[in-house]
Amino acid sequence: MCRIINSFKILLALVLIFSVSCHDLEELNINPNGVDPQKADPNLLMATVITSVGLTVERYGFGNIAGVMQHTQKDGWTSSHNLYDWDNDSESWARFYNNLRDINELYQKAVDRDLEFHQGIALVLRAYTFGLIADFYGDAPYTQALKGSQGSEFFSPVFDPQREIYMGILADLEAANTLLSKSQGDYQGIMPSQDVLYRGDVSKWRKFANSVALRYYMRISEKEPSITEQGISNIYDNPSDYPLITSSNDDASMAYIGATPSDSWPTNTVFDQRVTSDYMRLKMCATLVEALQALNDPRLGVWANKVEIPLVLAEGETNFDEIIDGKRYVSQDLVDHHMESMELSVNFDPEYVGLPPSVAGARFYNMTKDLNQGTYNAHVSHLSDMYKETSGPLLLARIMSASEVHLILSEAALKGWISGDAETHYNEGVRQSLNAWGVGDQFDDYIAGAPYGGMEEIIEQKWIASWTAAAEAWFDYRRTGLPVLETGPSAMRPVIPLRFYYHYDDAIALNPINAEAAINGLETTAFTAPDGNNSAWSKMWLLQGTGKPY
Repeated sequence: MCRIINSFKILLALVLIFSVSCHDLEELNINPNGVDPQKADPNLLMATVITSVGLTVERYGFGNIAGVMQHTQKDGWTSSHNLYDWDNDSESWARFYNNLRDINELYQKAVDRDLEFHQGIALVLRAYTFGLIADFYGDAPYTQALKGSQGSEFFSPVFDPQREIYMGILADLEAANTLLSKSQGDYQGIMPSQDVLYRGDVSKWRKFANSVALRYYMRISEKEPSITEQGISNIYDNPSDYPLITSSNDDASMAYIGATPSDSWPTNTVFDQRVTSDYMRLKMCATLVEALQALNDPRLGVWANKVEIPLVLAEGETNFDEIIDGKRYVSQDLVDHHMESMELSVNFDPEYVGLPPSVAGARFYNMTKDLNQGTYNAHVSHLSDMYKETSGPLLLARIMSASEVHLILSEAALKGWISGDAETHYNEGVRQSLNAWGVGDQFDDYIAGAPYGGMEEIIEQKWIASWTAAAEAWFDYRRTGLPVLETGPSAMRPVIPLRFYYHYDDAIALNPINAEAAINGLETTAFTAPDGNNSAWSKMWLLQGTGKPY
C-alpha cells in the first residue's frame, strides 16, 4: 500500500506546485493518474473513476484504519497505523476531490450523450465518494465543490453541513436507482470491458446503488431515526423497486490486474522485495486473531499463516532457549526478563499469534531475535501467502458486500424497522462473508458456535467481515461503540479516534474562513486536548449528542 500512497503523494505535490495561485478546489481536483477529462470517452473515463474509488477504499481499509480497528498492526514504522499519531498534515482530502472531478466529468459527458447507464454509475460513485468525505471529516465542500471554472465566487467553497451531504448522497442514490431501472437492452453505449466492477451489468449496479443507500440510512440512524426507519423500510418492502446485493456473487469488489506496482495488491512481494517490505511489516492484530479463535472462525486460516516456530515454556529450566523439533523452548526466567525489559507479554499459542494493539515495542514482540523494524518474526503469524501475490481471486478492493447488507437488515429488524427476522439476516450475513472468502462450506459448523444474540453479535460479525475494508467497521464503531476495543499503552490517546483532522494545506490554508466555521462546529471531548477543535477526537454532527462511542 505504501507504494500506492507514495505515488499519490508525489503526483499530488506536482499538482499543488502548479496550482498554488489558484486557491481553488476545482484547480486542485485534477487526477494526475486519470484520463484527460476534456478528451475522454465516457467509457474510458468510467474505468478510471471505478479504479480510483476501489484503490481509495483499499488504501484506508487495509491501511491505517485497519490499525485503528485492530484488524492489523505493524512492527515497523508504526506510529500512524498502531498509535494514531495523526495531525493536520496527515490525511488530505485531495484524493477524494480528484476522483470527484473525474466522476463529475463522467456524469456531464453521459448527460450530453444521453447515456443513462453512465449517468447512473456516476451518481453512485459520486455518492460513495462524497460519503467517504463526510464520514472521515464531517462538514466539507459539497454544493459549491468542483465549480471553480464557473467563477471566482467558487474559489473558496462553503463547507456544507455533514447532514446535508448525507441527504444529498441519498438523493443521488435514489436518482441512480431510477436511471438504472430499465432492462439491459434499453441502454446505449455500454462497453463491458471498461466497467471493471460489473462488466456493464445494469442490474448489479442498481443493487449496488440501493445497498449504499441502505448503508447511509443506517449511518444517520442515531441522529435521524425516523428518516432511517422510513428509508430502510421503503427499500426492504419494495424489493422489485429497490433490489439489493444479497449474494456475494454480486459484491462490489474490484480485482487487481497485477501487472505493475500501481495495479497490484499493495503488500505484494513481487514488486516490493525489500526485507522490510509492506508484507513483512504488516501483521494481524491480536484483538482480531483472538476473536476469530474464540469463534473457531475458518476465515483466520485464509487471512493468516500459522506461527512458523511456536514458543513453548521450558518447565523447570533456567537460562534455557533452544529450538527443538521446530519449536522454541524458553525458560520462565527469560520470559520474565523479556516481559520486564520490553514491557511486552509473551504468547505461547501454538498456531496463531497476533500483535497486541498500540505497543511501543511491536518489533520485539514474542521474544523474536530479529530486532530490526518490519522484518520476519518467526513467533508471530504473518499474513497469508496470498498477500504476497500481485493479484488473485480473493485479492479484491471490497467496496460493498452482501454480508454488510444482511447485517444492516438484521440490525433494522432488531430495532423493529422492518418486518424481517433479525436472526435470519444475521445468519445470511455470516454465510455471505464465508462464501466471499471461499469457506462457505463450513457455515453450519461455524454458526453453531457463533449464534445470533443481538446487537453485539451483529456488529462483531460486521467488524470481522470488513477485513481489508475496515473503514466501514470504524464508522460502525463510532455509531454504536461496538465492538468494545481498548487502545494499547502507547496510543496517542486512551481511546480510538473519531475522524480525520482537516488538512492544513489542502483544507484550512486554501479556505480559512469556511474551514474555521467547520472547525468551530466540531464538539470537543475529554480527549480532544491538546489539539483544539480540529482534532481526531472531536465529534462531528453525526456523533454529537449521541453519547457514542464515548
